[in-house]
Amino acid sequence: MGKASDWLREERRKVLGHWSAVCLSCGAARRWFEDTENELPAACPSCGGPILHRCPACSAPFSSTFAVDCEECGAKLREPELYGMRIRKA
Repeated sequence: MGKASDWLREERRKVLGHWSAVCLSCGAARRWFEDTENELPAACPSCGGPILHRCPACSAPFSSTFAVDCEECGAKLREPELYGMRIRKA
């Protein structure tokens, strides 16, 4: 990607949140800032499922809702599934 797309991505993160949180049950997602991390719900407001916002192995936050592996340590964050269907890498 070019520098313009990197700039745009960073500007969006400044407004929407630097990090992502995702429900492991229904896939609902939200962005968050480090200073508002304590406001993240432990359970999904939609389905009651668990919310993942940090890597279980190294506690690093992740920037993409669609991440399946941790950017820091490479540990698996979640299964590569969408609506119960396994997603294959191209």
